[in-house]
Amino acid sequence: MRITTRHAVRTVQTLCVTLTAALVATGCGRSEDSGPGNDAPAEIGAGKAKGTVVMWSLGDPDEDLKELAKKFKQENPDADVKITAVPWDGAHDKLTTAIAGGNTPDMSMVGSTWMAEMAALNGFQATPTSIKSSDFYPGQWDTTKYKNTSYGVPFIADTQAVYYRTDLTAKAGIKGALAGDWDGYLKDLKAIQATAGKENPKLRHASGLVMGFNSWIFWLPMVWQQGSDIYDAKTGKFTFDTPEVAKALENYASVPKQGLAPTDRADNVQAFQDGLTAVYQEGAWAGGTFHKDSPQLDGKWKTMPMPYTKQPAGFAGGTDLAVFKEAKNPDAAWKFAQFLTEPANLATYSKATGSLPPSPQAWTEGKLTEDENLKAFAEQLEVSKAPPAITTWQQIADTIDSELEKLTLGKATVAEVQKTLQSKATSIGTGR
Repeated sequence: MRITTRHAVRTVQTLCVTLTAALVATGCGRSEDSGPGNDAPAEIGAGKAKGTVVMWSLGDPDEDLKELAKKFKQENPDADVKITAVPWDGAHDKLTTAIAGGNTPDMSMVGSTWMAEMAALNGFQATPTSIKSSDFYPGQWDTTKYKNTSYGVPFIADTQAVYYRTDLTAKAGIKGALAGDWDGYLKDLKAIQATAGKENPKLRHASGLVMGFNSWIFWLPMVWQQGSDIYDAKTGKFTFDTPEVAKALENYASVPKQGLAPTDRADNVQAFQDGLTAVYQEGAWAGGTFHKDSPQLDGKWKTMPMPYTKQPAGFAGGTDLAVFKEAKNPDAAWKFAQFLTEPANLATYSKATGSLPPSPQAWTEGKLTEDENLKAFAEQLEVSKAPPAITTWQQIADTIDSELEKLTLGKATVAEVQKTLQSKATSIGTGR
């Protein structure tokens, strides 16, 4: 998902907070002995799929998904799959409205950070036990969970790695990748910055920096790298007030405060292509953009895993598949979800779209790590972690984004940001 798209998604998510709160408050017809957290796993019947499966995909019309649907039909002659594309900027609203009205398709792609919220609306069936969590990266599987129950299957993985311009970093005396430890990484950024306007005439900042929307994606792993977290699921309490969170905030702010990254909402992708920045953290989609928009840079950029402090960690996100409780053909829908997430089909889809598969076996079958620039993402998926599976997560994430911006701009200290985050998060709560 590109940043520009994320901005659109954020707008919709914000607009939908009120609607979601109202839906959660009603419980959506939930009974005491069933519903989110108490759902028994769905069952997949024996034999081939039959009947029509109606599915919503997210984003532009997905011809590669339709090709897999054709293959599914070849294996299941009595089944048919009808796929309707739902633009990202309308997806959240459309999904929550459909769940509230009991007028859903059989299945849909669902943004991973929406899973808990929509599962709490009693929207999804629990994942059948025949779909094994062990077939997926643990962090990716956790994106399907709400109250320790899985409500979907990972389909498209998302995590971040570091992109670096070898033609620019070499002029700073850096041979190969930057240091993998945080202190060494910071030292390398300083060395790159020292070449700005000199050996690298166009360079303005050693590193790019995401400001505002979704900046939490790049900061939260820094907390995990400290061996800590922002939320304790056992107590149901937020933990923004720990020394580890303070250290993560200090590290995050240290890059722009030392003039190593811009403090405006610059187009990081364009700046990287133009040589205004030499290093940038982003998802795998960025590599495709660099190749498409700036083919002259092919061979002049590489990727590396995210630098870390005490232990490696990264963000786990992406898109999951979910079958709705109001599905008219749930058995065929689950069979299609199971088919799509078979390693060979995940690998096929990944190669066609440039997305990351959430299954280690799919990486193996597709020989994806033969692409040197994908290796860093494969390593990150091994240590990726999902954000807290709480229904208020988007509100918490928006609060983090806002406070990180204040910290970056010097409008708040680390202590003030911690105090605000702890207070606001506690006030927002965890929902259901």
